[in-house]
Amino acid sequence: MKKIVVTEDVFDEKDRAEIREAAEALGYQVVFSDGKPVDDLSEAEIIYGGFGGLFQDIPLNNLKWIHSSTAGVDPFLKDGVLPEGCLLSNSSGAYGVAVAEHGFTLMMMLLRHMPEYMERVKARVWSHDLSSRSLYGSRITVLGTGDIGRNFAQRAKAFQPASITGVNRSGSLRQDQRSGPPLFDRVIRVSELDTVLPETDILFMALPGTKETEKLMDAEKLSLLPQSAILVNVGRGSTIDQPALCSALNNGVIAAAGLDVFEKEPIPEGDPAWEAKNLLITTHCAGWMLLDYTRKRNIQIFLENLVRYDKGEKLVHEVNRAAGY
Repeated sequence: MKKIVVTEDVFDEKDRAEIREAAEALGYQVVFSDGKPVDDLSEAEIIYGGFGGLFQDIPLNNLKWIHSSTAGVDPFLKDGVLPEGCLLSNSSGAYGVAVAEHGFTLMMMLLRHMPEYMERVKARVWSHDLSSRSLYGSRITVLGTGDIGRNFAQRAKAFQPASITGVNRSGSLRQDQRSGPPLFDRVIRVSELDTVLPETDILFMALPGTKETEKLMDAEKLSLLPQSAILVNVGRGSTIDQPALCSALNNGVIAAAGLDVFEKEPIPEGDPAWEAKNLLITTHCAGWMLLDYTRKRNIQIFLENLVRYDKGEKLVHEVNRAAGY
């Protein structure tokens, strides 16, 4: 019998039953590895889950398809990880709600000086003298118009900002991203980013980690932002020159930043990020499958793709290895 190995360890019994029932109806046996190496991995035709170092030193000669339970697929694209011809798809579309809401939380906390007020409350200081800023009337730039960027723009739009500018490689949205009310006032190419940064009050970053996006926000681009600008990154830590960002914060080049992703995780002891001024840190906890909706949507995407795979049809969210997403 054809074998599917599920490497994720977050699924409850109801989730497992749903996966097993759908797979067995198509003639597949399902093995749940719970995030640990198993002998069955070498026999798998399909793997559903995250990377987690499980593929090291294990021959995957039977492997035909990996469906990543994450949206980012960086580890799978390294040389020698996947067999030649192995299909790769991701779970883009499952994380937009959770990650966008987390990024929204970081942004609102910075706009309303929540970290400072929380410190004062800890010290039993009662004060209300910090000037608040509003999303209303703000100029927002969304760097990355995928699932996360669009979910963020949808939520931000309700607060009546002055403008929302989307930035991506093509300067336009795909046809399947254009349904419903328009989320962006305009969409520009990433090559035009320098023209919009000086007019940006809030920069929201939700980019994949690719060669093209590596350290895209460097010292030069950070210097183009207004001093009052707030930067939020929930995409990949590699998309920002982290030392340059810390320097920009410490020297007042920009006002504040909220990061859920970093160049090295966990952040090493002694890293300047720990002490950077006005930097709000969360521990890469925006996504994963901590939200019920995210977990259930993740399973739905995999099972929809399993039907497509079994029929020999093109997979949804199939990864373009050259592009990296």
